[in-house]
Amino acid sequence: MNPSIHANTAIGHVHLKVKDLNRMVEFYTKTIGFEVLKQEDSRVYLGVAPDHVLLILEHQPSYVVKPARTVGLYHFAILLPSRADLARALMHLAESRTPMQGASDHGFSEALYLADPEGNGIEIYADRPREQWEGRVDEVGTTIALDVEDLLRTAAGDETWNGMPNGTIMGHIHLHVSDLSSAEAFYVERLGFDIMTVYGEQALFVAAGGYHHHIGLNTWAGTAMPPADSTGLYAYSLAFDSEASLMETIQRFESKQVVIHQSNGVPTIIDPWGNRIELHVRP
Repeated sequence: MNPSIHANTAIGHVHLKVKDLNRMVEFYTKTIGFEVLKQEDSRVYLGVAPDHVLLILEHQPSYVVKPARTVGLYHFAILLPSRADLARALMHLAESRTPMQGASDHGFSEALYLADPEGNGIEIYADRPREQWEGRVDEVGTTIALDVEDLLRTAAGDETWNGMPNGTIMGHIHLHVSDLSSAEAFYVERLGFDIMTVYGEQALFVAAGGYHHHIGLNTWAGTAMPPADSTGLYAYSLAFDSEASLMETIQRFESKQVVIHQSNGVPTIIDPWGNRIELHVRP
């Protein structure tokens, strides 16, 4: 049996290539509620103050819009600290007339779905208490309509939405891939994530430390690769709880013949679909 990846491994941040940087920054600050933490000529770092970067937006003039029905990002998922925070987020999205793609109860979590102006999928969600689903993800997991009225009743009295609250993290990421056997070989057999749920030949959900899923992988978009200079996902990161955990993981990856690149001093691996996975210690 392959050893599991370190139990405290989590998703750190997501890095998107974008066509219209100003429009995207406006969306992620005014609609989603991130703060601009740092800005460079072609990059903007967003997240939760004072320095918790969750999303990087990068623009280059050569970027073209990612074609539909290609592998890459399905959605990234922003995990809020509480159900009341999710209720306030829903109220804000409704008041701002933000188009929604869905709202689901997954048993272990409740989730809202939408897309940014360039079509990148976003999930905003809150977990149910871990003791209700840990060790029973397959049994508890479902996809049914969210009870919106019940959710909204949890919003505290006159407390209003004020952006993403402290404690917000990047909970998971969900990717379109060309086939699940290659996904399992890479993410489970080589990286050491544990399989949590499998839906036939269509979807695979993997995690570290018993979480319901850190990475979702599906074949719903077909097998075509997007152009290298297209918008969409450039990278996401795996965050570790200590330098020792990071170094131990890198050594184990290398023992599995996982190629570790150095990108501006950051250890980086690349999955079979060209998604860059940066490895770092969480702040």
